[in-house]
Amino acid sequence: MIKRRLKYMLFLLMGVGVKSYAQQSIQFSQYSFTGLTVNPAYAGYKEDWTLNLVSRLQWTGIPGAPRTGAVSMDGLTDDIYKNVGLGFVVTADQLGPRTTTSGYFNYAYRLQLDEEDTRRVSFGLGFGVAQYMLDQSQLTATDGSDPVIGSGVATKISPDFRLGVFYNSPTFYIGGSVLNLLADADFKDNTTVVREARSFYITSGYMMPLTPDLDWKPSILIKEDFKGPTNIDLSTNFLLGKTLWLGAAYRTGIKTWNKSSLQGGLSNYDAIVGMVQYYVSDRFRIGYSYDYNISKLAGPQNGTHELSLSISFSRRKERILSPRYF
Repeated sequence: MIKRRLKYMLFLLMGVGVKSYAQQSIQFSQYSFTGLTVNPAYAGYKEDWTLNLVSRLQWTGIPGAPRTGAVSMDGLTDDIYKNVGLGFVVTADQLGPRTTTSGYFNYAYRLQLDEEDTRRVSFGLGFGVAQYMLDQSQLTATDGSDPVIGSGVATKISPDFRLGVFYNSPTFYIGGSVLNLLADADFKDNTTVVREARSFYITSGYMMPLTPDLDWKPSILIKEDFKGPTNIDLSTNFLLGKTLWLGAAYRTGIKTWNKSSLQGGLSNYDAIVGMVQYYVSDRFRIGYSYDYNISKLAGPQNGTHELSLSISFSRRKERILSPRYF
């Protein structure tokens, strides 16, 4: 009944396997450097208080294409036992007429697994609120008089929770998390319904020294929301001279089982990614990635740009025993 004024908006929504007005969890190509956005148990992993900023402009060239930004900060509450990590993350996501802004406070309890304190497992909880906004002036009805469509901006604010677990050693990590735990709740007003999608994440990576000045880090991210294709990111990164990361990734969606909400003619959203990360100093990192779509969406758009920055604030004079590469 409803169509977008924006030329490609319906295709955008179908191309990522979501229904109109379904809230999907965000995902960054540089996920191994933005762990707190998908897992509350990541809080405190780097031990130093660290500020992260990331901005993502997706499918540039298409009117109303997704724009996403996130700001996070996390660290430890003490430098002796290092058992408690705290953090916050604020995200803003816009797709055509829909805008979602959320903020979460994250708590992680970190268990030490060896005397050298090189391995830990963390259990995390995040709680916060999300604001959903729909600019109904950007929607039109096929008959021009649909009473369902309003003329203003519909807004809803809802609470949310997330859970996670994260294990790390100097050369390996694996984590699992559940976002949008209140996904079963529907928030309604006179004009629209906003439905959240509960999302499950699995992330893992391994650091393999090849030479004294060259390290290899393969990693994977799996995201499942039970509504669209299962998203898989396969990444490979090389660290040169402990200061420069060069990497590539392949992203695809696969149909793991029959999903009632998954349209039969929906094609996978496939993309290849190139990325670079540079440590300007021990405390400052800058990163960039470019996604090139190789699915049916590749025609009308000019790829995806993602920029990230991180700054560490250390109160300690000594260096961390095991460098944090994840």
